[in-house]
Order: sequence, then structure tokens, then C-alpha cells
Amino acid sequence: MQRTIDRIAVLIPCYNESETITDVVKNFKEILKEASIYVYDNNSTDNTAAIAKEAGAIVKFEKKQGKGNVIRTMFRDIQASCYILVDGDNTYPAEVAKEMARLVLEEQIDMVVGDRLSTTYSKENKRKFHNLGNILVKKSINRLFKGNIADVMSGYRAFSYLFVKSFPVLSSGFEIETEMTIHSLEKRLNIVNLPIDYKDRPENSISKLNTFSDGIKILWTIFRLFKNYRPLKFFSFFAIALFILSTAFFIPVLLDFWETGLVAKFPTLFVCGITFIVAIQFFFSGLILSVIRQKNLQDFELKLIELRERI
Repeated sequence: MQRTIDRIAVLIPCYNESETITDVVKNFKEILKEASIYVYDNNSTDNTAAIAKEAGAIVKFEKKQGKGNVIRTMFRDIQASCYILVDGDNTYPAEVAKEMARLVLEEQIDMVVGDRLSTTYSKENKRKFHNLGNILVKKSINRLFKGNIADVMSGYRAFSYLFVKSFPVLSSGFEIETEMTIHSLEKRLNIVNLPIDYKDRPENSISKLNTFSDGIKILWTIFRLFKNYRPLKFFSFFAIALFILSTAFFIPVLLDFWETGLVAKFPTLFVCGITFIVAIQFFFSGLILSVIRQKNLQDFELKLIELRERI
């Protein structure tokens, strides 16, 4: 059976958002009258799902806990020409959704990022260390992946059909935004930063993001994806470090040998030899993986061609 294809689909992952979900659904229905509004309830213990349905949303459920798991199911289930992803906490303005959709549908942009950091986020956000964390993550990713993403952790984005159907969701939680960003940079997709006005959560609405535990997960995601997407640089760093270390300890042994003709520190010589071999293994591991990465990029481009033919 052929599934319905929406022109614009608004995707709202939710966990205990009964205080705000009505306003979010109604605002997007008013701004994007032609859009289908999907709310995916992620094991809420309040009546989020019932409230969303009453407000006019199409309500579905995802039992695996975590934002990444919800987005994976959304991307698999829904067919649309343009996808707008937004949190259910009423912190993002629905007014810019028309421009986000236009960029995707008319300008062929693959990902539009709602940029909070260039506008009101630092004043509105009341959670400690979040500003610092966002800046740290942004600078790390832009430096490592040579990007120009203004707000890596933004939960307000628009996507093309090509992005959604070619993006392999691996993260289960809030690291999903980081994964989306790095995927877009690695695959050289068209990205636009769109400044938006951010407002903090209402007083009775509680954030599910833990600054420290989720921050560690995000940093680990950056580390893991840098290893996967930039293997030659990643493994070369360790190869060079081990080579310098082995050389530094080997030089005194070599100088003693030139002076006396004897190896006075044989255990040191042995460890230096092993370290040097490991350094070579690191370098060639990165070299081999970089060739595999290049082949994956070629396969990805072919997949994009196939997806374009389906549109």
C-alpha cells in the first residue's frame, strides 16, 4: 500500500509536555495550514498524547525511551517533501517555520538550523552552564569538521526528503542533534543557519536535558564520530604521539651504544621498539579506514541519486 506523502510534516517528539503541547500544535497549525502535525509521545506519564490529539495533532507512540529513538521512528514512518522538527516545550517560534519550509522546498536546502545562539538564547536560558556547553560543542565541531554551524544543539530544524531518508540515526538520546550536524558536514549537504528568537521554558515545564550527563554523551558522540569520519587524522594523531615518545626514549639508548658499544638499557630499547610498531599500526589503520570512508562517500552519492529519482 502506498503511503501518503505530505508536502510539509511538522515532527514534535514529546515526553511529558502537557503544559505546552497545545500551544505548540495550534501555533504551527496556524502558521502552516497545509502541514500535517505529528506528535510522537515517548512514554509520557502525564496526558500529553490526549492533549495533543485534542489540539489537532496526529498522535503516535514510541516505546523506546530517548529523543534519538523517537526521531528514528519518525524519519522511518513519515513521507514528506519537507520536514520541520521542533521540541514540544514551546521555546521555538512557529513564525519562522514558513521561511524554513521555503528554504527546503524552493532553495533545495537539505538542513535549516534554527540558530538561537546569535539572538536571545544567552538572555532567555536560565539553566547553568548551558551557554558554555553550547559554545564548546559548536566550536569543537566546526573546528574538527571544518563547518560553520551557528547552533549545533538546536532542536528546531527543517530537512529535505533526501536528508531524512539518507540519515542513519545511531544515537538514542539528546546526542541526536550533534549526530545530524556532523552527518550533514561529512556528507557535504546544503546547510543554512536561520537566526530565531528563543524563549525559555514556561515555569511549570521541566527540561529533560541533564547538563552534565547529557553533555558527556554529546562530547563522546563528537569523539566517536570524529574517529569514524576522519580516521586518518584521528589515528595519525596517536601514531605521531607514540612515534615521538618512542624516539625520545630511544635516543639516550642509541647515544650510549655509540659511546660504549653496549646496550645498557635493554628493556627501554625493547619498549621503544614495541611502541614504534604500534605507532605504525595506528597510521596504517587510519590509512585503510580513510579508503573505506571514501568508498562510503561514493556509495552515499549514488544513494542520493536513487532518492532524487523517487521524488
